[in-house]
Amino acid sequence: MLNLVSVFFLNAYAQAEAAAPTSQPSILETVFPFLIIFVIFFFLVIRPQAKKAKDHTGFLANLKKGDKILTSSGIYGTVEGLSDKFADISIADNVRIKILKSQVAGFVKEVE
Repeated sequence: MLNLVSVFFLNAYAQAEAAAPTSQPSILETVFPFLIIFVIFFFLVIRPQAKKAKDHTGFLANLKKGDKILTSSGIYGTVEGLSDKFADISIADNVRIKILKSQVAGFVKEVE
């Protein structure tokens, strides 16, 4: 019985192979899925990240003395001085630190 079943399946498989000629997919069929993945990746990852970086650069350009800020490490302070790359921040009475301007996360609204 097992021999008869295996011969039947081998015969059916051989007929299916002979009946369906194999063809190569066109270049469009090969490249199209990659294009779709890139478009999705662009709109979900690259574009929002570029917009966020542009907004942060604009924020740093508008930073001025007296602004209350929060650094990316969580330090709250007031801007006391600015240079091209660095910001002097007062975090307590007579305590000033110098950090990279790029590490300023954002403005802080007064919380009471």
